[in-house]
Amino acid sequence: MIVVSIIGLLAAVSIPNYVKTREVSHRKACIANLKQLEGAVQNWALEWRQSSGVQINSDMLFGPTNYIRKEIVCPASGLPYNYFRVGDPRHVTCSLSASDPEYHTLN
Repeated sequence: MIVVSIIGLLAAVSIPNYVKTREVSHRKACIANLKQLEGAVQNWALEWRQSSGVQINSDMLFGPTNYIRKEIVCPASGLPYNYFRVGDPRHVTCSLSASDPEYHTLN
């Protein structure tokens, strides 16, 4: 009985810390993905001479011979990233930025 209560106490203390650590890890991975995608978009726009206002062609970004081998998704949601126009302040945003704008955006 004592062992079970000690295990329950340890679980009560460690589970919230595990959840918070996982959220921080997802947030940092999402920001790293956004930085990588921003670089790929800038390279694509430069090499293909795309001017401001042109819709970003995500098909040109991903593939074995393109800038990034396979399409990356947000680790927290598993959803793909949103692509906007060349020249916008934020070319790429996370699908979770609407619900969690403080954490899933580039600063």
